[in-house]
Amino acid sequence: MKEYGKNIQRLVDHITGIEDRDKRTQSAYTVIEIIKQLNPTWKQENDQKLWDDLYIMSDFKLDVDAPYPMPEKELLGKKPLPIGYPKGEVKFKHYGRNIEKLIEKAIEIEDDEEQESAIIYIGQLMRSFHSTWNRDNFDDGIILDDIKTLSKGKLHIDLEKVKENSLFESNTRRDFKLPIAVDPPGKNKRNTGHNKNRRNNGGHNKKRRN
Repeated sequence: MKEYGKNIQRLVDHITGIEDRDKRTQSAYTVIEIIKQLNPTWKQENDQKLWDDLYIMSDFKLDVDAPYPMPEKELLGKKPLPIGYPKGEVKFKHYGRNIEKLIEKAIEIEDDEEQESAIIYIGQLMRSFHSTWNRDNFDDGIILDDIKTLSKGKLHIDLEKVKENSLFESNTRRDFKLPIAVDPPGKNKRNTGHNKNRRNNGGHNKKRRN
């Protein structure tokens, strides 16, 4: 192991060949302490890694009373299991997958009024996301069509009602929220501090003397 160098490897080879088990164990602890002194930035939680590396450098032949068991030789160099990623493509990428999850939750709501409130809430989110990507030729009918498509026709709300009451406007009061936190797709969170107007010279206008 190149990170330890030839001298540490020679020490490991030497202590592996010591016949007395107690002396061999004591020597292994000494090597661990030497490695720590050579690398003072390493923290205490690296102890198990150091012992594992000691076993590896001994070709798994070091037989000592260590605080950690010898790792399995078969695991050395074994590829990690692949990470599971969500399957299936997002139908409307400008809305993101969270909108699809919200629609799935809304479909499960049995009460008609609560389901309508959920549709309005989702519609407001979709309108805000849609306007971020496309500000031209925007209409509430587009949002309703997308809701119908994503819900496979299971969510309905009257288009005229939406337009007359501006239900999908972001400033419309909404008391209903589905239990999923939604962030705008493709957007990074930014600090939205308010910029305050400042007056010149600390707010005091001084007359210039000739």
